[in-house]
Amino acid sequence: MAKQFESIDDRLKNFIERQHIFFTASATDSSRVNISPRERGCLRVLGPNCVIYLDRTGSGNETAAHLRADGRLTMMFCAVEGPPMILRLYGHGRAIHHNSSEYEDIVARYYGGSEPSGARQIIWLDIDLVQTSCGFGVPLFDYKAERNSLDTWTEVKGQDGLESYRREKNKYSMDGLPTGMFDDA
Repeated sequence: MAKQFESIDDRLKNFIERQHIFFTASATDSSRVNISPRERGCLRVLGPNCVIYLDRTGSGNETAAHLRADGRLTMMFCAVEGPPMILRLYGHGRAIHHNSSEYEDIVARYYGGSEPSGARQIIWLDIDLVQTSCGFGVPLFDYKAERNSLDTWTEVKGQDGLESYRREKNKYSMDGLPTGMFDDA
């Protein structure tokens, strides 16, 4: 039932834009596999073989560490309302860290110069394979709203608190791999 494509066409881009959540999966040969949920509003489809998302401060930074060490990344979208489908984007990515000129250029160009509180990096994925599958096993859910917990948490922390937190929790992966967040600092 799976179908493979070389790129994202308009139909698949439309599907991506209708979802409220997506998941990222990354690993290295010797690390744990990391799977993280992301809010779709932070994602931009830049072209048929490129997507980015603004990544916010979290309890770890596995994706950045895995991308730095290995580069592989998979994004998965699944319909939890409407017609069933699962869409996976396979490729290689990189993390573009906050306070770099490239980060600032991307935020200005693709996010209207505005970033959510706690934004720490942009994840860039160059896609080499797109795959859809039936999604028949995905349950139906009703979307209510986005949570504001992360906004509240980052606002309470403030810039200095976030910087300190990132240095403590986001500099290395849980397996001890460097994320590269503070290479230039």
